[in-house]
Amino acid sequence: MSAITKTFITEKEYIEKERKALTKSEYYNGEVFAMAGASRYHNRIVASTIAAISQQLKNRSCHFYPSDLRVHNKLNTLYTYTDVIIVCGKEEYLDDEFDTLLNPTVLIEVLSPSTERYDRGEKFKLYRSIPSLENYVMISSTEVLAEVFTWMENNEWKLNLAKHKDDSIHISAINNDLALKDIYEQVGNFVKEK
Repeated sequence: MSAITKTFITEKEYIEKERKALTKSEYYNGEVFAMAGASRYHNRIVASTIAAISQQLKNRSCHFYPSDLRVHNKLNTLYTYTDVIIVCGKEEYLDDEFDTLLNPTVLIEVLSPSTERYDRGEKFKLYRSIPSLENYVMISSTEVLAEVFTWMENNEWKLNLAKHKDDSIHISAINNDLALKDIYEQVGNFVKEK
């Protein structure tokens, strides 16, 4: 068997190609990774999460963005697209294209079977070094389950989880709760409680 040759590109080359591309790709350490499409239930959960957040952020200095805004972690070269981004205070961007955010406050991922291991493992590890990040939220698309990791002053991440539709998750960075019944309202009985 012959080895598969990997092609490495620079961050600058990635950004130039990504800005012209019709599809989205992520970047880490010189490698580019194509993003898979999401299921209708995944998209419904994202839409419901955005709807719930938009109500809570009215008249606040925080803004939210869907997955078309790229996030970059300068400390480890990661460029990624997160399902929902919240940024509080002054936004910082890679350049004057304003399509690559440097200082997210909250990152929310809706977990899919194909990406769950990565989102829970390596991706969260890469996210943890973003200086501005206060909360990382993972929402399951296959069962009623939401997990919130909160950065603590002792440089640890504290986990809180909710697994019933009557539960809520607390996002400390915006000092608000999201009800799971609102997050899962558009998926009917597809997503089950355990």
